[in-house]
Amino acid sequence: MIPASSVAVVRAARRRPRRRLWWVVAGLAAAVIALFWLRVLGGDYTITFGDFWRIVFGKQIPGASFILTESKLPRACESVLVGLALGVGGAIFQTTLRNPLASPDVIGVSMGASAAAVLGIVVWSAAGWGLAVLALVGAVGTSLLVRFLAGANAGQRLVLVGVTVAAGLGAIIQYLFTRADVYDAQLALRWMTGSVSDASWPTIRALTAALVVLLPATALAVRSARALELGDEVAAGLGVGQRRADALLLCGVLLVASATAAAGPVSFVAFVAGPIARALNGGRATFVGAALVGGAVTVAADYVGAYAFHDVNLPVGVVTGAFGAPFLLWLLTVSRRSA
Repeated sequence: MIPASSVAVVRAARRRPRRRLWWVVAGLAAAVIALFWLRVLGGDYTITFGDFWRIVFGKQIPGASFILTESKLPRACESVLVGLALGVGGAIFQTTLRNPLASPDVIGVSMGASAAAVLGIVVWSAAGWGLAVLALVGAVGTSLLVRFLAGANAGQRLVLVGVTVAAGLGAIIQYLFTRADVYDAQLALRWMTGSVSDASWPTIRALTAALVVLLPATALAVRSARALELGDEVAAGLGVGQRRADALLLCGVLLVASATAAAGPVSFVAFVAGPIARALNGGRATFVGAALVGGAVTVAADYVGAYAFHDVNLPVGVVTGAFGAPFLLWLLTVSRRSA
């Protein structure tokens, strides 16, 4: 018979990681909420908390109503949604492929969206919803191409194929820039930096609808992700086959593609969210944590880009890129030491 003390020790050991996860999620959620309110109420034109609710419930306040409803609030909402989608999407790739470098930024998903968008701008003068649809199709199409070229049970080969395809798409984008006039080239370059400056309520509603569908689908596949972390053979022994892995990756692709269609390729958010959340959670993967880290990073980057530099409004993708590049170098250094 197993002693009661041993059972208590096992139960306590199981509770400890769960308790830590709850604290991590609560702390990150508080950070996202605080940054959201800072983005909405702070900045060059401050809005009081009371005025915010008066405007939301229909009262017109000269100046404040327009700035809140047409700039501050939509940018904050879109930043959170884009960050959530990119955070979860990046964590799915890194967990499923068991590689911290397997980000949509690296393996071609974002580059596929960029190539399709630049093609639409240069060749068809696409804009608005047409441009968003092209970016979505480009991201999904590139992902399917990479999966097909990598073959069955690809594993790390999928990452290498993705990097190769991304390089080819980068060359296509450069060629399109040489054929574009100055105006189209400027539009394409602006789109490729990733920005929420054009945030609108129709875009926010569409992105919200996508998340309402995709996040529950991802939640249903979380157990598969945990098994896949143990390796293909162990996962297969636990009943998690390649089809489930592909279904989970498809959820990640659609999340990243939806965010990219809404705001352009906001660099490095999908890359950094998963590792940061994992580090906070004691080395354990957490999709909820990655989503919240993504939301916090994107909102903070938009605030910094809008107000940190006098008379300069930097796109959110520029700020996240400046933060993500050193993080990538650090992650490569840590990976080499642990190898």
